[in-house]
This record gives sequence, C-alpha cells and structure tokens, in this order.
Amino acid sequence: MKVDVRFFASVREALGAGEALEVAPGTTVAAVREVLVQRGAAYAEVLGPQRAVRCAWNRQLVTEDTRIHQEGELAFFPPVTGG
Repeated sequence: MKVDVRFFASVREALGAGEALEVAPGTTVAAVREVLVQRGAAYAEVLGPQRAVRCAWNRQLVTEDTRIHQEGELAFFPPVTGG
C-alpha cells in the first residue's frame, strides 16, 4: 500500500518535502523510519536513532510502534520547544 511520507521543519530542510513509499500492511512507523535511515547520508543523519524525531499518522501524533493498516500520510518532524 502507498504511504505519503512528509518531512517538516529542519527535517524537510535536510531531506526535501517527502515522497511516496510502498509498505506492507501492519508495518510500524519505526520500520518506515529504518527504511529511510538505511539510505544513508542525510537520511541517517537526520532520522537515525540518535535523533529525537516526532511522528504523525494522518495528522495525529503517534509513537513509533504504531502499525500502518491503510494508505495515508506519515510525517516526521523535530520536537518543538516553547518559550
């Protein structure tokens, strides 16, 4: 199934706006992130396990153990701090 992966803020600056990926039903958000990290270079730097990154599925914040069971949008963005 198709998942539209989107990047925001500093993640978008490093990787661009996003892309469509084909994933199997039941794939976790963490697995999608790992597929991207395996590309190396900027993806590994920005999305690697050492980096704090928030995730949203269809505009709802989710954890990385969330399973994807339908087509939709997965967004990655840095944590936000207030002031």
